[in-house]
Amino acid sequence: MAEKMMQHTIAKEVSYSGIGLHSGKDVLMTFKPASENTGIVFVRTDLAGSPQIKALPENVSSTVKATTLSANGAEVFTVEHLMAALAMTEIDNIYVEMSSPEPPVTDGSAKVFCELLDEAGYVEQQAERKVYAVDKEFSVYDGDRYIVVLPYDSYRISFTSINKHPMLGTQYFDIEMNKESFHKEIMAARTVAFTEELDMLRKMGLGLGGSLENVVVFDQDKILSVPRFDNELIRHKILDAVGDLYLLGPIKGHVICMKTGHAFNSQIAKKIQAYRTKEEK
Repeated sequence: MAEKMMQHTIAKEVSYSGIGLHSGKDVLMTFKPASENTGIVFVRTDLAGSPQIKALPENVSSTVKATTLSANGAEVFTVEHLMAALAMTEIDNIYVEMSSPEPPVTDGSAKVFCELLDEAGYVEQQAERKVYAVDKEFSVYDGDRYIVVLPYDSYRISFTSINKHPMLGTQYFDIEMNKESFHKEIMAARTVAFTEELDMLRKMGLGLGGSLENVVVFDQDKILSVPRFDNELIRHKILDAVGDLYLLGPIKGHVICMKTGHAFNSQIAKKIQAYRTKEEK
């Protein structure tokens, strides 16, 4: 008989201010404890009535360069690094108050968010944690790119990235996801960008809060930032996947990704959610 896992929230409020990666806007973010079965709820304190946006697959409204959630006439975007930190610290219930639509970029990874959650401390709650064990294959294919989620007795991610940049090429990483492995291998990996892409992003009004410290920047033939890992790109891709898939809450399954990103993560999360909702009925 497997031991019962209980839900968790944080022990106390903790705040952090910074600027958003894409918006470049100042933001004050505050984590607040939440009662059992609340889930992860973003609160836009800068808008009339402080609208709430629940972190659910059906609330994903855009996956251009980041994951955007929308509900109640409000949105939050670039939530994936924070979601990854919540996933791997096993936080089920929390309010994330934000004075702007985008959480602080911090150092471009999930590290600062994990440290903030550690600082807030953890409280075990009375309700049982609902871990969804995937019981059939789910997949999204598009040409040579695909994401597949298979039944598996813990949480595992196998990712292949193929990039034409001479310093990147083909990268593969396979990892059993848990608190320890995330902390050691994934948490500190930052977003990767290319100088020509940055110019384009800025024209689109994105990437305004990016720097050589919080983004790993490559020009045509070299790296301009100081890397934290020799394969930081693939580790960050896994970080994004963990964050995007946590919209489903905790899961057990083997996630296999080939050249994918936010759009695929969101599509498969929506597929799994639709199936799960039907089964529960």
